[in-house]
Amino acid sequence: MVEKSHTSGFWPSLYDPVRQMGERVAKWVAPASEAAGSDDAYRIGVELPGVAEEDIHLSVEDGVVMLKGEKRTEREETGETWFFSEREYGAFSRSFRLPPDADGEKVDAQLKDGVLNITIPKKAPRKPETAKVPIRKA
Repeated sequence: MVEKSHTSGFWPSLYDPVRQMGERVAKWVAPASEAAGSDDAYRIGVELPGVAEEDIHLSVEDGVVMLKGEKRTEREETGETWFFSEREYGAFSRSFRLPPDADGEKVDAQLKDGVLNITIPKKAPRKPETAKVPIRKA
């Protein structure tokens, strides 16, 4: 099967390989996450094994939860011969757009067993306001 690029026509854009590589790198560096919701809150769990709490920055801006951080390496290689390493190190970032009923001012986060658990409560439903409209005489 041949995929068409984002450009019109059959032939791919010259930039498609670069764009696709960027998407693969972003998936490789970005920590795995999951999101769920209940009647009273939204919950986001992000896997951050080996990341120190002081290396995590969590903020909320314009309805977006932004997570940035860095997993640092402290490897000492004296006298050791490394055959392979599948561990990932470096800076990472993730962002999550909040639904309109999420209360971004009351976000809570807890780091436990290598998982950052973010809880965003839902706003109380607004009761519809009824206002009487006066009718003027013509």
